[in-house]
Amino acid sequence: MIRPARKEDVQPAIALIYATIGNIGNTLAGTDDPVEVTRVLESFFIQEGNRLSYENTLIKEQEGQVVGVLVSYLGSQTYKLDQPFLDRLIAQTGDPTLTITKEAKDDEYYLDTIAVASAYEGRGFGTELMRAFEDKARLEGQQRLALLVEQNNERARRLYEKRGFLADESLTVSGYLFDHMVKPLF
Repeated sequence: MIRPARKEDVQPAIALIYATIGNIGNTLAGTDDPVEVTRVLESFFIQEGNRLSYENTLIKEQEGQVVGVLVSYLGSQTYKLDQPFLDRLIAQTGDPTLTITKEAKDDEYYLDTIAVASAYEGRGFGTELMRAFEDKARLEGQQRLALLVEQNNERARRLYEKRGFLADESLTVSGYLFDHMVKPLF
C-alpha cells in the first residue's frame, strides 16, 4: 500500500532518506556526524513547510512496515521549502552568503528522493512509488516531471529511463555531479 506519510513515520522514513541522499543530508544538516544528521533530518520531517517534511512524502508500506519512501514537490516551491534548512545553516555558521543549490525548475514537479529498503528491493516497489509520483503530479495538473540522478548510478538511471525520463543537463550538488532528468506528462 502507498499512502501519505505521517509524523510517526519519522524514524523509518528518515533512515531510508538519509541512506539515499547521503552527502546532501550532511549539507542540509550542516554536519558529517551521522547521529546529528539523523536528528536534524528527523526534526525537519515532523515539521511542515520544508523539502523533507512528511507532507511532501509518500510511504510504501508492506505488512505494517515502512519499506519505501518518495519525497516530491513543486519546483516553484523549492526556495521556500529549502529556506528552513538555509536559515538553520546560516544561524549555525554565521555565514549569510550560504546557498542551497536549486535542483528543480519552476515548471517541474520534482522527485527529491526515492528509496526502498534493501530487504525489499527487486519486488517492484520502486516502480510502484514512481507510478504514485506520476499519478500525484497528474492529479495536481503538472505537465513536467524532473529528478536528479548521480552520474555513476546506472541502476537508478535505467529505472528512470524505463519510465520515460531523459537527461537534459548536469548539475553539481554537495560536491557530486548529477544529471537532471525530465519527463513530459500528457
